[in-house]
Amino acid sequence: MKLTVFGATGGIGRELVRQALDAGHEVTAVVRDPARLGVTGDRLEVARSGLTDPEELRAAVRGRDAVLSGLGARSRKDAGVATRLTRTVLGAMEAEGVRRLLVVSAAPVGPAPADDGALDRGMRGLVSAILKDVYADLREMEAELARSGTDWTSVRPPRLQNKPLTGRYRTVIGGFPPKGRFIARADVAHAMLSMVDAGETVKQGVGVAY
Repeated sequence: MKLTVFGATGGIGRELVRQALDAGHEVTAVVRDPARLGVTGDRLEVARSGLTDPEELRAAVRGRDAVLSGLGARSRKDAGVATRLTRTVLGAMEAEGVRRLLVVSAAPVGPAPADDGALDRGMRGLVSAILKDVYADLREMEAELARSGTDWTSVRPPRLQNKPLTGRYRTVIGGFPPKGRFIARADVAHAMLSMVDAGETVKQGVGVAY
């Protein structure tokens, strides 16, 4: 497949690029600073962009089978960046008629498992309160997706870890795995790539966790 990855210098984005290349896909990595990518390959094209102008991004998404985004806030002070940058990506995709889009969101944006215990409910509430501006941004990002003409999927992980790929995780379409407290960034990327052709995930939020 021909894939474009936004946020390719982030933890999940870099894994998306690396794993997609390993699987034999052609990848366009869109980055602000190519020196930070740290991934090379014969099937890799690197496009530099500040992600402010949809017209500038059209060439990066033209003819792609899917677009994957690891864009998002890295801290509370970055709240708002997910919606703003995703809106730019959507503009470029819709101008080029590219439909498939997978993005990273977060577990608290979706519904909590009905059988979560008191500890999990308490931790979810605490984290949601601390990062309320970040999650408000992600909810607005998902609203932008719903208003778009794309075949989107929002992947919602819990707390992220810098650990190796396992391939052993749980996914729940429209919900979240019970007691799913952690997942490695490498496994989030793996899950996203596995969903590119998964029609049942289109226009859905998908919880993913160990």
